[in-house]
Amino acid sequence: MVPHEYVTTAFELPGFRVKRNLGVVRGIVVRSRSIVGTIGAGLQTIVGGNISLYSKLCEKTRSDAFDLMIQHATDLGADAVIGARYDATEIMGGVTEVLAYGTAVTLEPSAK
Repeated sequence: MVPHEYVTTAFELPGFRVKRNLGVVRGIVVRSRSIVGTIGAGLQTIVGGNISLYSKLCEKTRSDAFDLMIQHATDLGADAVIGARYDATEIMGGVTEVLAYGTAVTLEPSAK
């Protein structure tokens, strides 16, 4: 399994060099808001501030997409994922796709 500390938004990892580029890896999750969550979040908007129901839903969705991306990289035999990013697209009202993507690579220690 690719360790979380070997996933970076940078294009290199200190102390290593890319030995082989295995290509783009991704994790895609499509989520909708439940009616209960929508009502609860609507009530939270009355008070104002952070809408924790949506924050928790977004964090869980990003986490799931990230885990799928790592699994995809692991399946390819990667040591790391570089250039990691997130993207989100509203497919229709209340339904959102979250994509985690990056480049799967194998590594070797850099020459000293």
